[in-house]
Amino acid sequence: MLIKNILVIRNDRFGEFLLNIPVLRALKESYPESSLTLAVSPDTRELAQCIEYSDRVVVWDDNFKRGLRKQRFDICVVLNPAKEPHWAAFFAGIPVRVGYNRKWGLLLTHKIEDTKSLGLKHEVEYNLDLAGLIGAKTDDTSLSLAKLPAYSNPEYAGAVAIHPYTSDSLKQWEPERFRELAKRVWDELGLRVLIVGKDRGPGKEEFAGLGKNIVNLVNKTSLVELAQILKQCRLLVSCDSGPMHLAASVGTPVIALFRNDLPGKTARRWGPWGKGHIVIEKDKLADISTEEVLDKVKNIRYS
Repeated sequence: MLIKNILVIRNDRFGEFLLNIPVLRALKESYPESSLTLAVSPDTRELAQCIEYSDRVVVWDDNFKRGLRKQRFDICVVLNPAKEPHWAAFFAGIPVRVGYNRKWGLLLTHKIEDTKSLGLKHEVEYNLDLAGLIGAKTDDTSLSLAKLPAYSNPEYAGAVAIHPYTSDSLKQWEPERFRELAKRVWDELGLRVLIVGKDRGPGKEEFAGLGKNIVNLVNKTSLVELAQILKQCRLLVSCDSGPMHLAASVGTPVIALFRNDLPGKTARRWGPWGKGHIVIEKDKLADISTEEVLDKVKNIRYS
């Protein structure tokens, strides 16, 4: 079968999306003559365009789905199990449909059981297992945003970034400790601090009034702008979050705070991917002290 057009769907949050960069590389290396279309959520589109392995980035919306049959895809890879893309690929007549055997998995031609909730390996490895069903593989499993536009701001160069938020309250280190950490990084190490991310909760003033050397960028950047800023930083401190994976994608070391008592939510599955990162993992996040995190900041600073 001649493979001309491949559709890859990953339309959930941007952090999970970034962990599919090795899959896109594997598909492009294994099918170099094919055109690869990447379908993502609206919020992720601009960031997805910074990846070099797709020929086209589209939003997975009603307009795109209505024209799916006319686009004559040969392969569809559904990377996050969902009923809608499974039936959309089936009714569009795409010959090879790859995904996890759940949420109408019977509509797929190539599928594996979804055991990711057990957290036996990293999400990147699970994703590559899926691509392997159609012979797609790569020796380079790194994350990268090769098409990220160049950007430089001397005020951010060498700063310590802190992302104090997470989409899951079970994975949240206390904001008060992030605030204390920010103050001590500046007071004791003399390093400028950038508070980054998107505030989903009521505590908008938690990081106010910390002085000009602790810069609050919360809700002030797009994902691409955040990637550009993180690339200039010496490190990021974060719980399990999208910005954690974004920092790893631009080569910035991460100090990641995790619980290890929740199967499927540990660093083994969701930790920062790649070399040079530090994970602090305990049964309870409350058991991680500010002093312990500060010591790790010092280690990365002088390594």
